[in-house]
Amino acid sequence: MKKLLFAASLALISAFGYAQNNPKPSPATELKATLNNGTEISIKYGQPSLKGRTPGKDVEPMLNKIWRAGANDATVFETSKDVKINGKMLPAGKYSLFILQNESSATVIFNKVWKQWGAFQYKETEDALRVDAKLTNNAETSDKLIYTIEKNGMVQILWGNLNFGFTVE
Repeated sequence: MKKLLFAASLALISAFGYAQNNPKPSPATELKATLNNGTEISIKYGQPSLKGRTPGKDVEPMLNKIWRAGANDATVFETSKDVKINGKMLPAGKYSLFILQNESSATVIFNKVWKQWGAFQYKETEDALRVDAKLTNNAETSDKLIYTIEKNGMVQILWGNLNFGFTVE
């Protein structure tokens, strides 16, 4: 019995050590910016890589399905002040950020439940705001999911050849 307990303990310690020394396939990433008007914005997300996969075919976003706009936990969007997103009011605070894409457009969703795993717990009744996103296709592709925030408030989400955009003011 002692040998079995020792072997099980050793296996757990080895697995824990392996997990600690190997980077996650979709590492946690945070982007922070201060806009020209002094508003502080941060976006925290799991940053997946395509690794030869195609968005909408092999990997999210799938058409007409809620996407967490990242990997692992839902993407978290935080603002230090009340802002307008594409002209619509969003109070200061933390939100989970989701995207709903169809054939020709996309919707960016700010949900009040900011701490949740993926989109599995998503409830539309908890949405704080939905806005239309600018959706374009890039000539160049981005293997990693990348968020950018410009000082003028333009936020872009680059994934494969997709580019989702919205403005914070």
